[in-house]
Amino acid sequence: MRITRRTLLLGAGAGAMSVLLASCTPEPKPAPTPTPTRTREPQPNGDVPVPAGSVRSSWTTDPFARGAVSFTPVGALAGARAALAASVDDRLFFAGEATDEDAPGTMRGAISSGERVVDEIRDQAQRGERIAVIGAGLAGATAAAGLVDAGMEVTVFEARDRVGGRVYSRSDDSWPMPVQLGAWLFAADDDDLIDRLSARDIGVVDLAGAQWLSPEGEVDPVSTEPLQAAIDAAQAAPEDSAVADALTEAGGDPADPATAALLAFLATHAGADADQLSSWFPPVLVEGDQMAARDTLAPFIEQALDGLRVGLSSPVAGLAYDDSGVSVRLGTGEASSFDRVVVTVPLGVLQQQGIEFDPPLPFGNRGAITALGMGAIETIWLRFDERFGESDAALWHTVGGDAMIRTWVNLRPATGENVLVGIVGGQAAEDFAALDDDAALEAALASLTVYA
Repeated sequence: MRITRRTLLLGAGAGAMSVLLASCTPEPKPAPTPTPTRTREPQPNGDVPVPAGSVRSSWTTDPFARGAVSFTPVGALAGARAALAASVDDRLFFAGEATDEDAPGTMRGAISSGERVVDEIRDQAQRGERIAVIGAGLAGATAAAGLVDAGMEVTVFEARDRVGGRVYSRSDDSWPMPVQLGAWLFAADDDDLIDRLSARDIGVVDLAGAQWLSPEGEVDPVSTEPLQAAIDAAQAAPEDSAVADALTEAGGDPADPATAALLAFLATHAGADADQLSSWFPPVLVEGDQMAARDTLAPFIEQALDGLRVGLSSPVAGLAYDDSGVSVRLGTGEASSFDRVVVTVPLGVLQQQGIEFDPPLPFGNRGAITALGMGAIETIWLRFDERFGESDAALWHTVGGDAMIRTWVNLRPATGENVLVGIVGGQAAEDFAALDDDAALEAALASLTVYA
């Protein structure tokens, strides 16, 4: 497969789609997730050595993402995601994890949304119609592959200079394994997704065991049961409340160190803090062991797009639609006409009005865009020359103290590599994203002192 910058390649056919989150946004210039360039040597922090390598994500500030995942904030009405997903005049169709009611903010939701759009267009379109798909991430690639199978003539526009969107496996000879800066962790509900990966020889490793550690030493694992009970009680109330308020109402204390650690872990999946999250529509509380991608995920999205017309570095700036079709205007000023368009840009981009719609979207779609939230999740990968820490647990959780990063993935037990991955969500992720590369690395090392 060849995918070139600003060039639409002719082809036919598409492979089956496989994994992870969608992206593509309309900005004048593409800006891939940056990697650190040090301007000064970071200083060791206590017994924590300076790592041999570090790479961080930047989804919060990325103009093609404006965040990591969508979430449902307190007060959002039921049906907001369905309203966001509603097609407009049978010309504009919307996909992406934010449009999925059953599994928003997840890889499964992105896949499902792409499949849903294919079914919707099949009901309206004739074979041979020209369809534009905006975004070459998971939802866009899923939709594009399905539409080609349905006999449509499909063109994909991707703002970045790569496919994958919020799936970003960065391969570098200095690292013993691909650095996963986007979606890469799997929970119990991802069995089907894991089967797809395994069938295509993509390595997935078990992340077994969790350690909860305070500055004073190891503590008992923090149970999710009180939090789940508080959410269950709040869902019976006549008005929605924030998860933090529901916990307080049930007699809990969000400021308690153990509870705060659990809520910080929740934020690494939800992208938002407990005082923002809806109790009526809460994120899934991830329990038990998880799994992680061991190999690069890029080939799966590339496989789905194989043979399609794909334009990289082709941000879409405007969509003008009427009962005869849709005009797609690129950031370069070029325009092309299509019968229908599938929009898979992240919610954060829609909230920033990155695409100009003419006429404006209906109130239902606009109201949903405003009502939903776009959450912040950031990661930092650290590679050490020697083993760091004594724990053989795959997940490390910090209880108490003032660590900016409270959740770490220890890849050594599963892969044999001395690699730690810090994950931070919510306001802490926004604060982390605002740091320059050296300050971010020093904050990460300071967060590890409890494990040294």
